[in-house]
Amino acid sequence: MRRNRRLTAAAVAVAAISVLATACAGSGENTAKDDPNANTTINFWHGWAQPNEVKAIQENVARFEKAHPNIKVNVVGNINDDKLNQALRSGGSKGPDVVSSFTTSNIGKFCSSGAFADLKPFVEKSKLDLEKTFPKVMLDYTQFEGKRCALPLLADAYGLYYNKDAFEKAGIKEAPKTYSELLTVAKALTKTKGDGYEQLGFMPAFHGYETTTEHYLGSWGPEYFDKDGKSQVAKDPAFAEMFTTQKKLVDELGGLQKLEKFRNTFGDEFGAKHPFHTGQVAMQLDGEWRLGMAKDAKTPFKIGVAPMPVPDSQKDSYGKGYLSGTVMGIAPQSKKQNAAWELVKFMTTDTKAVVEFSNAIHNVPSTFEALKSPDLKIEPEFKTFIDIAQNPKSNTAAGAVNGATYLNTIQDFGYQYEKGTETDLKAGLDKLAKQIDTDIAKAK
Repeated sequence: MRRNRRLTAAAVAVAAISVLATACAGSGENTAKDDPNANTTINFWHGWAQPNEVKAIQENVARFEKAHPNIKVNVVGNINDDKLNQALRSGGSKGPDVVSSFTTSNIGKFCSSGAFADLKPFVEKSKLDLEKTFPKVMLDYTQFEGKRCALPLLADAYGLYYNKDAFEKAGIKEAPKTYSELLTVAKALTKTKGDGYEQLGFMPAFHGYETTTEHYLGSWGPEYFDKDGKSQVAKDPAFAEMFTTQKKLVDELGGLQKLEKFRNTFGDEFGAKHPFHTGQVAMQLDGEWRLGMAKDAKTPFKIGVAPMPVPDSQKDSYGKGYLSGTVMGIAPQSKKQNAAWELVKFMTTDTKAVVEFSNAIHNVPSTFEALKSPDLKIEPEFKTFIDIAQNPKSNTAAGAVNGATYLNTIQDFGYQYEKGTETDLKAGLDKLAKQIDTDIAKAK
């Protein structure tokens, strides 16, 4: 489950920039001297906190310890990136040997600063064929500029949830496949009440749950940077098209002020009173974890799941989506990196381990073998996310040396554009590109 989405990514990025900049840079060589066959104990820090998640981690660790009886694993959970970064900076024997993070947008910073150790020598020594093991997008978001400092450990795929009962009442036969269809369906499903809504077809505002700029952009698949590392937000038409499309959704579904007033009535994103659960919103952009949460909340309607719509000009690409996920690596200060690698390799590539973890916490498997495993518990709705994860046109946000900072800058521009403070889109994107380039130059 993604608990550190855009609402917390800004804080995470600031922490990453200030802390990771001081991290010990990796040499790119395997200098680990420990014997992976010797009796030892390693520390594994992760961010999961829910009882079912913690239990699933412990069960996989138990499988690992059975396969590697000489290696004991001390597991520490509920570790966010801020805590992790502080530990990586300070080092010490009580710090982590194996690390995981939910924040794929910080991989550029993790890799370029040396905050996570270079995994290339470990991969080569193990003769692990990454291209045959993991889908391309997952490989992309666990490396930066050719340096691999992490491997994927389960993935998140974003799609469109919809209230089947509301669709039936409105005479709508299927989920929208393009953004023009999304607007039409959203308007048909919207029921006003006084100066507000009884039911909103779709919450398009950037402050809405999961309706962030990068998640929307997954429908376009833009080029964030050129080959020289310069921002393409003003040159790739996908950005202007996305902002124009989102602004039209906001305006035609009632305007930002009315939408924001309604949004303030929503329950917690990860609680039972989420607006999709309660029927306040008939369609919701969200990740695969929402399926289990909606069923746990005992929603009183049938749930449909489909890929997010795509631009009208890309109708043939329908089925793709935005991907992110959990990443796993090795602390560069660890004196037990060879033993640590055995755990990383097991957790990320052992098919049974990946499948059992996926089944337990309802995230998308991150290896080809796990995705097609007969032991994978696939509900009809969940299969949508499996398909999105394997779609060759699915994508993610590009990595950068300053982590998620550039994404936060794009998001901040989105806030200004949707409320009309920024009126000239072209000029605004030109300025935005210059700001991103300046921030990245400062971070190098």
